Amino acid sequence: MTDAAELGRRTAELLAAHPPAGTDRLDFLKARFDAGLAWVHYPEGLGGLGAPRSLQIVVDAELEAAGAPDNDPRRNGIGLGMAAPTILKYGTEEQKRRLLRPLWTGEEVWCQLFSEPGAGSDLAALGTRAVKEGEDWVVNGQKVWTSGAHNARWAILIARTDPDVPKHAGITYFLCDMTDPGVDVRPLRQITGEAEFNEVFLTDVRIPDSRRLGEIGDGWRVAQTTLNNERVAIGGMRLPREGGMIGPVAKTWRERPALRTHDLHQRLLTLWVESEVARLTAERLRQQLVAGQPGPEGAGMKLAFARLNQEISGLEVELRGEEGLLYDDWTMRRPELVDFTGRDAGYRYLRSKGNSIEGGTSEVLLNIVAERVLGLPAEPRTDKDVAWKDLAR
Repeated sequence: MTDAAELGRRTAELLAAHPPAGTDRLDFLKARFDAGLAWVHYPEGLGGLGAPRSLQIVVDAELEAAGAPDNDPRRNGIGLGMAAPTILKYGTEEQKRRLLRPLWTGEEVWCQLFSEPGAGSDLAALGTRAVKEGEDWVVNGQKVWTSGAHNARWAILIARTDPDVPKHAGITYFLCDMTDPGVDVRPLRQITGEAEFNEVFLTDVRIPDSRRLGEIGDGWRVAQTTLNNERVAIGGMRLPREGGMIGPVAKTWRERPALRTHDLHQRLLTLWVESEVARLTAERLRQQLVAGQPGPEGAGMKLAFARLNQEISGLEVELRGEEGLLYDDWTMRRPELVDFTGRDAGYRYLRSKGNSIEGGTSEVLLNIVAERVLGLPAEPRTDKDVAWKDLAR
């Protein structure tokens, strides 16, 4: 068993062989992955050492203190938080060894081709079709709300391979090369003025069967691994006290006493406490991950994340008064990442409106918490045993 002392020794060896000040950033990241210090809980040869997940913080702290570069996780959040654990669990050895290293170093960015215009909250109703032709699958359909597709080399994709069975049973999971012919990425301009989201049209895209993840028709089960990890990645991120959205509004409150009112004070105190409770709960959730894959509890954290972001950003705009109505730049951009704290209050207020949609709508997550966490009776569903082709659309 690799312990903290052993990880400290290996980290010191990495720093001695590749001093951060004199080593190219990408070369350092590759060396870190090869040393098993990328994801310490992953298997040897795949960026890890089979160590307890809880020991990752030991490596991260020592590398940060030494001024070592990180892999810019915000730029490839879908790859790191969603694609990687799914590939690790269901991928072939060849898939793992080809994909995980450039994913972790950031050489290859990933996106997620799940939601469709007619299959958002009811994702299992998706209609993108994949038809087997020889050793390839020919894919046709449309995906929407695809974060970062304009920067992505790879995508995790679910498509319908059997329309003659109930909707959850006829889905297969694929790894799609975004540079393949027939993949058309188009920007979706948002209320913020930016287009971090995209719609993606797939026209006769040929995906080799070697890029299928999991068994044919088992895509819904594979996708649950992705979705559970997605909710933890969004709602369970590690933050310091007053990290995230509560930080800027607390800073404004301290630095500008003329803006204060009794009512705003009471609301800020309530949201500060709720943010701290959410932060500590997220820490507990991450500790539970040490025991295995995330479960439905991540839905609760994602719910709290969305609600708090929207309430805090609304309070911040109100606190700033007329100034809060200003907006820094409406220029149409296609950014590489979402930066909540690096922009002004107006951006935070507008962008947070999407938090209750992306990563699973709050309405769907409430059902997940009710049924799979609290054990309440499931809502009646009349389409569970109906073939997808016979569903009303």
